[in-house]
Amino acid sequence: MKKNILIALLLIGSNVFAQTEKAETDFKAVMQKYNAVGASVAVVKKGKIVYTHSFGLKDLENKTELSDRDIFRIASISKSFSATSIMQLVEAGKLSLDDDFGDLIGFKIRNPKFPDQKITLKMALSHTSSLNDSQGYLNLDLINPDKNPNWAKCYNDYAPGTKFNYCNLNFNIIGTIIEKKSGERFDNYVKNHVLKPLGLYGGYCVDSLDSTRFAKLYEYNATDKTFTLATMAYAPRRTEIQNYVMGYSTPIFSPTGGMKISATDLAKYMMMHMNFGTSNGVKIISKKSAKLMQTALTDDEGYGLAIRGSNTLIPGVALKGHTGSAYGLYSTMFFNPKEKFGIVIITNGINATYTDDFPDFSRAAINSLYQNFIKK
Repeated sequence: MKKNILIALLLIGSNVFAQTEKAETDFKAVMQKYNAVGASVAVVKKGKIVYTHSFGLKDLENKTELSDRDIFRIASISKSFSATSIMQLVEAGKLSLDDDFGDLIGFKIRNPKFPDQKITLKMALSHTSSLNDSQGYLNLDLINPDKNPNWAKCYNDYAPGTKFNYCNLNFNIIGTIIEKKSGERFDNYVKNHVLKPLGLYGGYCVDSLDSTRFAKLYEYNATDKTFTLATMAYAPRRTEIQNYVMGYSTPIFSPTGGMKISATDLAKYMMMHMNFGTSNGVKIISKKSAKLMQTALTDDEGYGLAIRGSNTLIPGVALKGHTGSAYGLYSTMFFNPKEKFGIVIITNGINATYTDDFPDFSRAAINSLYQNFIKK
């Protein structure tokens, strides 16, 4: 009897090894096709992390291999951390999604072509505020009528709440609101109320993290097919932080794109959203708030509150999540809350070509992992 059990276990182990070996061979082929420098991945199936691995290099110059403990600046997936924080403050009764965006920030925020129409916090979270990034998004003065004579250019020519336009400025302002309503510096709020409760290592402040764990980011030059180190990806902004003004200097931490975290810990964060606000018995936001974040407010883009939908990334499979791109990095975090699976992929440099609104690498990589780990 014991012998039969041992044989069965050996067969299972052999099958798992063969499956993993095929998955890694397939993924390496995707990396080669798109000239990927390195990539870290994590796969969740039936509510549990079933696979993590890192491929390629963390550092091109020194040929250092990428590892699962390495962290990346994940770009726009960071927006969901800001939105999650806002939902916590809504639940605490400190603000409402229907609050006037300008009232929350402390100066007038109104589209000059529609001066009588309130721009709400909910509109900003869903990119339907009618704001744009044409003047930049790295400080609040850009949109303050008392600070910038060109403030009106920050608005599109349609009414608030009527159209989707992806806008980073929305979320750098949202980060400032988190400070004003919580009394905590933005990076500390996210660390104390999202990361620490979930047992995750990461954050927005460069100097609060182990710099030896940063995966270097590389921008691809299609002309000569070379990669250039993105030297500003992990800029510590020490002088600005020394002179920090709460409720004003917040864009220094980039609430719109500045989270640094590993693929494995990002997958654990993703599982919280997949489970509608709770992970391993730890409640971060309510089920109602989590579902609202995942509910599309725009038809074409399927965008909710910093979480979007997709039925095309994996053809015919309904997914929720977000992507990110900055400094040569491309990040992907998508999950299916019904089937309890999800996939995280972060690459620190690729030859980025696009089909629709997803990088071809991200599309090929997520389908490769889905076929090898989820569909079977």
